[in-house]
Parts: sequence; structure tokens; C-alpha cells
Amino acid sequence: MSMDEEKKIIVRIIKGDPKAFSLLVDKYQNLIFHITKGIVPEQMDAEDVCQEVFVKIYKSIGTFKYQSKLSTWIARITYFTALNYLKKSKRNATEDYPEDFLDLETDQDDPQELLIKKSTSAYINTLIGQLPENYRVVLTLYHLEEFSIEEISETTGMPEGTVKNYLFRARKLLKDIIAPHLKKDYEER
Repeated sequence: MSMDEEKKIIVRIIKGDPKAFSLLVDKYQNLIFHITKGIVPEQMDAEDVCQEVFVKIYKSIGTFKYQSKLSTWIARITYFTALNYLKKSKRNATEDYPEDFLDLETDQDDPQELLIKKSTSAYINTLIGQLPENYRVVLTLYHLEEFSIEEISETTGMPEGTVKNYLFRARKLLKDIIAPHLKKDYEER
């Protein structure tokens, strides 16, 4: 969706066109979900946060000034809404991701490949879920949503150097956790 198309959709939303908001939801629901899950791992809670984010976007879309990308503006709303939810709920933020976090099922996958993919995905998501909150958010935005370092900085308010540092540390932590298992698997063969 180009910036001109986004502007047209925003104007339609402001005028009360529900179909236009539906287009916006379709375009950004995965982004919102991924950011939310990076902060609020519990599925039901994450869904509540996503709903709250959509309400906030709908109510405040008229305040969007085109000073950043729309995706960055939406990501920022999502990031702070999820953080506020987490603070209010006072829940443990290091729970595991559910297995269906990445839906890898396609009609072309054979059952054995699908099982391997889902198991690997669940394992990686479990490991990511154990990382500190800021590491999870940065990894999610960078790798799943393909945000640039600058966009992550705009979204979270973290300096770019901090974002790079968190990415480096998160990758290192994951590597350190996974490496012994890979070595063990290699030795067993």
C-alpha cells in the first residue's frame, strides 16, 4: 500500500467508512499481533491488547501527521499499549509462546515436515519468550516485521545504539542457549 493509498484510506476512516478501517486492520493486524506477543505472551491477554490498539488507532487516526510511516505510528501505539497493559496486569512477562505463534501449516507440507517445523518454531518461540522484554520486542520488530534500526528506535523511543545492542545481545543469548543442543545432536549422529 503506497503512502497515497494510505492517505486516502485515512480520509475515508475519518469520514466514518467502516470498509476503509477494515482495510487498515487487514494490512496491520499481523504487525500489531507480533509486537503485542513480544511483550504480552499470554494469548488471551494479547488479543485484548490488540483490540485496545485497534480502538486507539480508530479514535486517533485523525491525529496522524505523516511525520513517520503509518506502520511506525501504529507500531508505537501498539508498543506502549502493550507495555501499559503489562504494567497494569503485573503478570510474569516471561511465559512461553504458544505453539501456534507461527502458523507454518500449508497444503504442500507433508505431516513429518510440518511436525518438524512446528516443533522447531515452538522451541524457538519458547526460547524467545525467556528473553528479557526489550530483547523480545527488538527481535520481533527486526526479524518478523523487518523494521529498520531507525524504525525500531522511533517505535520504542530507544536510541539506535541501544536497539543495536539489544539485537546483538538477544542473538548471542539465543546462540548460547541453542549451541549446546546442536552440539549434542551432532555428537549423537
